[in-house]
Amino acid sequence: MAKNIKLTEGSIPKALVELALPIIGTSFVQMAYSMTDMIWLGRVGSRAVAAVGTAGFFTWLAAALILLPKIAAGIGVAQSVGNNNMEEAQKYIKHSIQLDVALGLIYGLCIIILRKPLVNFFKLGDTYTIEKAINYLVIVSAGMVFFFLPPVYTAIFNGYGDSHTPFKINLIGLLVNIVLDPVLIFGIGPFPVMGVEGAAVATVFAQFLVTAAFIYSTKFKGGLFSGIKYFSTPDWSFNLKIIKLGMPAGLQSAFFTFVSMIIARLIAAWGPIPIAVQKVGSQIEAISWMTSEGFEVALGAFVGQNYGARKWNRIHKGYYTAIKIAGAVGLFTTCLLIFGARPIFSLFIPEEETIKYGITYLKILGLSQFFMCIEITTAGAFNGIGKTFPPSIEGIIFNGIRIPLAMALSSIPSLGLNGIWWSLSITSMLKGIVLFSWFALLLKKCPSKDEADFAVQL
Repeated sequence: MAKNIKLTEGSIPKALVELALPIIGTSFVQMAYSMTDMIWLGRVGSRAVAAVGTAGFFTWLAAALILLPKIAAGIGVAQSVGNNNMEEAQKYIKHSIQLDVALGLIYGLCIIILRKPLVNFFKLGDTYTIEKAINYLVIVSAGMVFFFLPPVYTAIFNGYGDSHTPFKINLIGLLVNIVLDPVLIFGIGPFPVMGVEGAAVATVFAQFLVTAAFIYSTKFKGGLFSGIKYFSTPDWSFNLKIIKLGMPAGLQSAFFTFVSMIIARLIAAWGPIPIAVQKVGSQIEAISWMTSEGFEVALGAFVGQNYGARKWNRIHKGYYTAIKIAGAVGLFTTCLLIFGARPIFSLFIPEEETIKYGITYLKILGLSQFFMCIEITTAGAFNGIGKTFPPSIEGIIFNGIRIPLAMALSSIPSLGLNGIWWSLSITSMLKGIVLFSWFALLLKKCPSKDEADFAVQL
């Protein structure tokens, strides 16, 4: 059994890095599911990648619903553990899991029923791509509950200070997916050639195993999970508390996905190749935002436990420590995407025309990586003190700006499709500047040396 990390005492950099590294590993493992699909499907062709990319918007939209129980699970467990209140922590666990399962079942059913109009929204104009997108969506939706549960279990373990267990469990799922992907996509051995549908089956089966492993691992967490009655009647007032905590982040995520769908529809006017480029490019770009999300979650747990323990000085120091690390990651990724665009993108799709589009995408988006890392990490600090509204409202405003900005820039003849890429990069820069300034102002108003005043302001 992995030992939880004590976040309310000892070296701050060591605590953050020790907690963040497995979280980052878990994030990359989860990203690798899609990346593995893209690598193998890229050998099938750009249209197969575009089909999965289109269907992927609806698994992405599911993330907005997952955030409702996930945010509350992470914040509630972290603050309860910091306050040595295990009964309260168990209450958060029970209600988060109950809500998560219900949302997963309902969402999966709705997607299956509405599959055709949802895919047709993108006006893909290619029969093969539309058919494969619908098939992929149905298979994934049938196992949607297995996509909902692992992130919430991960948040619970991270809030407790144990980021190693989620990493190990998610790694098992990735290894299974890596083996099954080529087997089912290309029909190796006794298996038939399944193509896009094979990638969907491999992913669902891997997520099923991850869910089973998480449930099994709860038997070894002692007082954290013992005695929880998941099938008992929920406390509806507590569910409302959970939803209130997760709603801002959930709305931001849903709005972000909606904006991305509109952007994808604009991109579709240039054909299936730019759709595939955006899908693959976003996977490559995830090098920085997945790493930053690791520090976001680690900082959220760190701030949450210290907030529960009323240790304001550690919150102040911990934030700036995390920002320095995240900023360094952003600068590294900028250099990587700008100077290594061709060799990196060509790993995914070998078609020369697609590679040319991909190089331009990576160079433009590469400019915003530093700011994106700062924004994501700062969101964790806000979440840790239970204030999920600031990063959400900031995200909604600037993500909303992307649509008119993309339309305006792409209408300039010299920019065309590149205008859409610039709209994404520019707004990412603005989000990083605004959210960092917001939290820095909060800390300035509440100096770490004046603990009483800091407590009042928070």
